[in-house]
Parts: sequence; structure tokens; C-alpha cells
Amino acid sequence: MPHDLSNQLVIGVASSALFDLRASDKVFRTQGEESYRKYQEAHIADALEPGVAFPFIRRLLSLNDLAGVGEEPFVEVVILSKNDPDTGLRVMRSVAHHGLAITRAVFRQGRSPHKFMPAFNMSLFLSADGDDVRRAVDENLPAGQVLDTSTASENGDDLRIAFDFDGVLADDSSERFMTSNGLVAFHEHEVEHIDEPLPTGPLMNLLQGINRIQRREEALLKENPDYRIRVHVALVTARNAPSHERAIRSLKKWGVTVNDAFFLGGVEKAEILKVLKPHIFFDDQEGHLLSAAKVVPSVHVPFGIKNERTTAPVGEEQLGAGDQSVRD
Repeated sequence: MPHDLSNQLVIGVASSALFDLRASDKVFRTQGEESYRKYQEAHIADALEPGVAFPFIRRLLSLNDLAGVGEEPFVEVVILSKNDPDTGLRVMRSVAHHGLAITRAVFRQGRSPHKFMPAFNMSLFLSADGDDVRRAVDENLPAGQVLDTSTASENGDDLRIAFDFDGVLADDSSERFMTSNGLVAFHEHEVEHIDEPLPTGPLMNLLQGINRIQRREEALLKENPDYRIRVHVALVTARNAPSHERAIRSLKKWGVTVNDAFFLGGVEKAEILKVLKPHIFFDDQEGHLLSAAKVVPSVHVPFGIKNERTTAPVGEEQLGAGDQSVRD
């Protein structure tokens, strides 16, 4: 009987997001594919070091211990890679070395694997390759480009996730209105439509999946007051009063929740994130992410009006390994 993933939170992750590929990517760029193959074969027993998305993926997978006897794991992670199967062996050995419960993988020689996301019912695809991510988003698939950061993740099993609102959890219709009409008219528009939920954005299914895990934790807390909640979700948005209320009401009508909300009204998001310390932060705007990525692992979701352009992906000069590489 085929394995059904429809009730699980499925995440696709490129090796460029999960591991640090700077050394092997440099070989591919400077010496070509054949040298790259030989390099990976020679280093097949050398485990790749963790990359930007590693702490998020590790902590997400650790939540599978919340599943009851006979239940499917809450989370499934699938490697989606442009490596071929031979050079992908080092990736899978590295997965095993780090004790990650990842058994499924797609290796496509030099071709983006994002088209297979619907087959796995994926709620997110993470990659350091900005072009691959944009192609996925252009096909209405939920994807984000991880941005290079030197921020280290502390030990522990807590998982803190932060989302921007417009262009991430919601669509970009309000951003389009503000771009055309200005901030004052935007606030008036949001108050006028306060009871009308916004259309959902690219990462709504991800939040829904996280909320399912949180409901299990809430049940465990009711059974045992000493249980320590591990998953925390925050909304970090440039919205402020009075437009904040439409965001809150939209979340409620979508049937999703967040633990914390920061309505900043132009205050630098990085200053908040530096204190909040999420293990991953999703935003659609490059301006916010250039500073955010300096303090927390950050992901650019190139969705909507703020990303309707043809210039290079955010952080191209910083990403190095994986960004626009033929192999990830």
C-alpha cells in the first residue's frame, strides 16, 4: 500500500540549505563537473558541516517524538537536490552522520527538483539557490531562499519560528494597495475591510502544519502541567495600529494561531529578532532580510509585488555555496 504523506508536515530541503557546501561548490565552479565528482568521491566519508537550515530541520524532526504509538511522524523531510545519485551519496552519508531521520531523497543531475513538490505534498522547499526558489514560487509552490549567516544555534530542542505577515502568511493584496495608494490610505483600507480575511499566502500550509504539532503539545500540557512547550511561533510584521487588527482577524478566520505578535510600524525587525532569537525567520522583503540575516537564520520568500523584478536574488554576494550553483 503506498505511503500517504497527506497528514504529515512535509519539508523539502536542498543540500545547499542543509549543509555547508562552500568547499565542494568551489571545486565545481573552478574545476568543472568531473573534478567535482572526484572530489565528492574522495571525501565521501567526510561529513558535511551543518548549513543555515540545519538547526531548523534538526529541531523540526525532533518533534516526531510527540507522535503516539502507531501514529505517523508529524514531520517528514525530503532531500531535493541537483546532485546526481552518485555525488548525492555524500549528502545522504552526512545526513546519517548527523543523526537526521531523513530517508527520502530526489537527485536530479543539474536540474531543479522543485516540480516534484506536489508529489510529496510539500509545505515548504528550502534552498540556497535563489533561481530555483524563484522558479518554484513562480509556479505557486511554497519556497524560500536561505541566506548565509554566521549566527550559531544554541543546544536544545526548542523550536522558535518567526513569520512576516504580508507576502508570507497572507498574499500581497494589501501590499499592492499600499504601493499604489500610500500608507494613510492603506490604514483606512485595512480598517474598512477589518472583518474580511485576506487571501492566504505561500507559507500558510506550513503554519497549519506547525499548529497541528502545537495542538499535540497543548494536549500534553493539559495531561501533565510539568510538560515544557517546545514550539513557539511569532508574527513579526511592519504593520501597526490600526492595520494590525485585520492581520489578527485574518489569522483567526484562517484557523491558525501564533504565540507572539510584533507590530513594528517601521521599527527595525533585526533589533526584535536579535532578542527573540528564532531558529528561522521568513520574510518577503529584501530590505528587512539584509539586516535580519546578520542576527538570525533567515529565508527570503520571493513572492508578490515586492519581488516583481529581474535582478539577482537577495544576498547573492553573501551566499557563496549553493546560490545559482549547478549542484546543491
